[in-house]
Amino acid sequence: MTRSEAGSRPTRTRSTLFSSLAGLAALAVPLQGLWAGIFLEHDGAWDAAGSWIDVHATGGEVAIALAALATVAGFIQLRARRDLWLGALALTALLVLEAYLGGLIRDDGVDTLTAVHVPLAMALMALATWLPLRAGLRR
Repeated sequence: MTRSEAGSRPTRTRSTLFSSLAGLAALAVPLQGLWAGIFLEHDGAWDAAGSWIDVHATGGEVAIALAALATVAGFIQLRARRDLWLGALALTALLVLEAYLGGLIRDDGVDTLTAVHVPLAMALMALATWLPLRAGLRR
C-alpha cells in the first residue's frame, strides 16, 4: 500500500446533520407562505394582522439560521459535494435578501417591493425543495 493510499480517506457523500438542517429550512419556507397568507387575509388592516406579520418575520429569521447552519455543515462534512453547500449558501443569501425586502415593505412601507418579494419567495420554495432532495442522492 502506498503512502497516498493509506492517507486518503473516502469522501463523505451524505450527512444526516446537513440533511436535517436543509430539511428544516425547507419546511420553514412554505410556512412563511402560510403565515403571509394569514396576514394578507386582513387586506391592509395592520392592527388585525400585526401578530402574524411578527410570526412571518420570526419565521424568516429561523429559516435564515437553519440555512446558514446547513451551509456550514455542508462545507465541513460534504466539501466534495459542492452542489449541496453552494446550494445552501445560495439559499441563505437569497433568504437574507428576501428578509431585507420584507423589512423594507413592513418597516418603511415600500409596498411596491411586494412585486419582487413574492416571486422571490416562489424561487426560494423551489430551491428549498431541491436542496434536501439533492442531499438524498448518492454520488
